[in-house]
Amino acid sequence: MKQYLYSVLIFALTLTNLNIASAKERKAAPKEIVIENAEMRLVLSSNGKAISLKHKPTGQECLEKGANVPLCSITEYRPYDNEYFLTFPAKQKILASDTIYRVGDELKVGFEFSAYTATIKLNITDSYIGFKLSGLDYKIEAFGEKRRTEIDEFTLLQLPVQKRKYFGEWLNVVWDNKVAVNVLATDPYAKIDGFKEDRYIKLSAGMENNVKLMGVGAALITTSTNKLLDRIDQLEKDYNLPRGVESRRCEAYKYSYYELRDVTPQNIDEHIAYAKQGGFHMIVIYYPDFATSMGHFPWNSKYPNGMADLQTITRKIKEAGMIPGFHIHYSKAAKDDPYVSPIPDPRLNLVRTFTLRESIDSHSTVIPVEENPENCTLDDERRFLKIGNELITYQNYTTTPPYQFTGCKRGELNSKISSFEKGFKLGLLDVDTWPLFIRFDQNTSIQQEVAERLGEIYSKAGFQFVYFDGAEDVHPPYWYNVSKSQLIVYNCLKPAPLLSEGALKSHFGWHILTRANAFDLYRPEYIRPATKKYPAYDARYIAQDFTSINFGWNNYLAPSNVTIGMQPDMYEYICSRGAAWDCPIALMGKLNHIKEHPRTKDNFEVIRNWEEARIQNFFTEKQKEELKNLDQEHILLKNETGKFELHPYRQITLGNDSSSVIRSFIFRRDNKTYVVYWHSRGEAKIELPLGKQKIQLFETNWKEIPVPDNNGKVIIPANDRRYLVFNLSQKRVINLLQNAKIIQ
Repeated sequence: MKQYLYSVLIFALTLTNLNIASAKERKAAPKEIVIENAEMRLVLSSNGKAISLKHKPTGQECLEKGANVPLCSITEYRPYDNEYFLTFPAKQKILASDTIYRVGDELKVGFEFSAYTATIKLNITDSYIGFKLSGLDYKIEAFGEKRRTEIDEFTLLQLPVQKRKYFGEWLNVVWDNKVAVNVLATDPYAKIDGFKEDRYIKLSAGMENNVKLMGVGAALITTSTNKLLDRIDQLEKDYNLPRGVESRRCEAYKYSYYELRDVTPQNIDEHIAYAKQGGFHMIVIYYPDFATSMGHFPWNSKYPNGMADLQTITRKIKEAGMIPGFHIHYSKAAKDDPYVSPIPDPRLNLVRTFTLRESIDSHSTVIPVEENPENCTLDDERRFLKIGNELITYQNYTTTPPYQFTGCKRGELNSKISSFEKGFKLGLLDVDTWPLFIRFDQNTSIQQEVAERLGEIYSKAGFQFVYFDGAEDVHPPYWYNVSKSQLIVYNCLKPAPLLSEGALKSHFGWHILTRANAFDLYRPEYIRPATKKYPAYDARYIAQDFTSINFGWNNYLAPSNVTIGMQPDMYEYICSRGAAWDCPIALMGKLNHIKEHPRTKDNFEVIRNWEEARIQNFFTEKQKEELKNLDQEHILLKNETGKFELHPYRQITLGNDSSSVIRSFIFRRDNKTYVVYWHSRGEAKIELPLGKQKIQLFETNWKEIPVPDNNGKVIIPANDRRYLVFNLSQKRVINLLQNAKIIQ
């Protein structure tokens, strides 16, 4: 008891001494600390808070007054100091900064209930102000022994930024048409976030001890919005980051791409010809076309000459004036890859770890374990256990003692069956949700190994674009491992890609994934509602991060007995929504469907028109706003002089064609009523009850087609896409077409 009272007394003296020291520091230091460059003036209070951030050119205050947000903080997942955990419960505790003073280009920061003093190095430039944790001093001004306590998380910078019109969550930027405030990482180890409060958005930069604490940095940019990318560009150069701004500004950033399917050296010329019809400037190769598995990427039988065959394909793409791209998986291995079968690599990730409760031999079909398997996956093809070099599948497990995996099959994926002693460790293999792949342990060297293999393929083949697929297939912490795995691969790609896309993004990945994700494929019958719900929403959201998305992937399906197939109006809708936000599309080039589809020429003409117009910056800001109305559809046509025209249009039905075999859309142009129409599956004829003097028929290149008169009625062909032109009102034309007859 005496010893305990003595400890308490020592602890009280310690706090007193610390408070005295803190008071002396506050008295000696100015009450306000000013950090500024040519564009911003950040003011900190000596008691540990940011109290003002002004954009100098406009004089605008950017922080919420009275928010009482500490600039820095220390997070402990439970109290670690001996005296503190005797007082406080075992739960997360955040220790706020309560002292700040400046010594040259360093900030000294003290914290409540803590003996730590942090040193934050400042890097003040005309473009940004950098902050980096460069020291953590731990002092106890008292007698007795006291150990240095842990830090689980450290918040380097925290600002209550006033809300503005936009908040880019990925880039972590608050902005409107005048001013932008951005807190972003200067290395991949900084944990960047933004928290929406009632009156402000708390922009935060910090780090986790299980990733890295010391030497981690972030930067603050406060600038005119039209200069933000210039400031980030300078930061990327100064800190040797991937050139995200340069990529977003390159000409290729505008390009849509044609993604190859089942490509070989023998059919690449056909693919290129169709890609040209669609106006594509980029062609992407998916690795399964040449490799038998993800991981080691062994050549398949269609590429008997290996790299020479792949080089033939990329050479022909370049000779056609297009950019070759590489669609990869990179953070996992296929089940039939040498990383998994027959000997599973020890660097494959394990979701859970278990301990054998009893020994098992080669015939055991029940695996007894010490730990409760509850919540282990029961998804088909994902129930894999790894024990030593053996893979075992299970049917089920018990969640009450004795714990065990039941219905086990031994030696799966050609692994060797073995016996194991009591106490041996085993793990639940991290199988992805496809479920075709096994995820990598990102704390090991396997990601670097695969990255180097991918880098060799990329460089030798001459690729210039990369799609980072399966980016979600990493383990926690996701904020770090998503972009870490991408960065490892990116650093092996020489020269650096002109641009890249990916399936999942984290903050640092803004510099790597310079166009955001493409969505998976939708059936033609649901393409409009799916486009509205997903890509169109995403484009508006990601635009706040000064980034476009890809309005893909878009399937190429010919009509069949189960689908109408992809039609010109569907591509018109997809491309027009993309143009609203300056976004490209991606098309899956399936040769068999392209050849079978009766309207391929028309489909590719629609795509080409939108691609050319968007690349040429044809659309005005007013037109882009009109295109953002997702319920109003538009047609883009080339007029008689070869210039683009944009018109709103809507679908109508001909006669009794309830299944829309004839797809037709009406719009007004030059005080006349136009109907664009075609047969979705083949050909037929349409009988209209009017004389030929009131109607004209044109090919899409404006070549006029004679319309024969048949006793006051006209019969027109229905196959390829054409224009009907009437000197009548839309209402009269609609009434007329409702009485049309389709002659098969």
